[in-house]
Amino acid sequence: MQPSLASGDPTPRARVQDEIRRDIIFGKLPAGTRITESSLAAKYGISRVPVREALRALEVEGFVESKPFAGSTVSEIPVDDADDLFAVREALEAATARRAARRAAAQFSAGGPDTQWWETRRALAAILDEGDQAVANGQVELLPELNIRFHLGVAELSRSASLTALLRQISGKIEWLYASDVDSRGIRSWAEHRGIMAAIDAGNAEAAEQGMAAHVHGSRSGYLSRFKEKDASPATPMEPSGGQPADTRA
Repeated sequence: MQPSLASGDPTPRARVQDEIRRDIIFGKLPAGTRITESSLAAKYGISRVPVREALRALEVEGFVESKPFAGSTVSEIPVDDADDLFAVREALEAATARRAARRAAAQFSAGGPDTQWWETRRALAAILDEGDQAVANGQVELLPELNIRFHLGVAELSRSASLTALLRQISGKIEWLYASDVDSRGIRSWAEHRGIMAAIDAGNAEAAEQGMAAHVHGSRSGYLSRFKEKDASPATPMEPSGGQPADTRA
């Protein structure tokens, strides 16, 4: 997972925290996997101290569970919290898109954007191009990370430290849900980013806000409906054709 577009080089703890989180989100460390400081230190080529600090932070974020004398394990995907997470993100992202558009309008009316704005905007352009290429190549597995980077980039454009920090706190869990079901809506959802970016560039705060809200709401509705379908799937053995209950003895 990438650090903030404007944050510079992360600390060792932040770097390994991002890498562990990334590996959890994309299934390299599946739910239920037992993890230790020593194994992670060897895996990421770092000392145990930043790994220990990273695990504590990831426990607060909900990616890791730790129990006394039992060690740490990767948490389950937060399906039960999905509705609330999406609701919070919808409000946050609508606000960041609105602020980003207003800032763009102010930048251009002042004679031209500053260097920081241009750096972030160029990074977003590159992310959109990468995502379009991934879609064209059928590489949907690349979209969750690019999606994270796009949405955090819009937050960077808004230059709201509070909104960006709040978004960072929940973005990982949202992308965990996204990555677990990216084949269903990933391509259609990705195409919506260009319209949001166009509204921001035009300084149209209302269109940017509405576009982002609709974008996140569409993801929310789609993912929740699919998770409900999975929860509603039969949990008991199928009956044989004769109508007698299946023998479930070992």
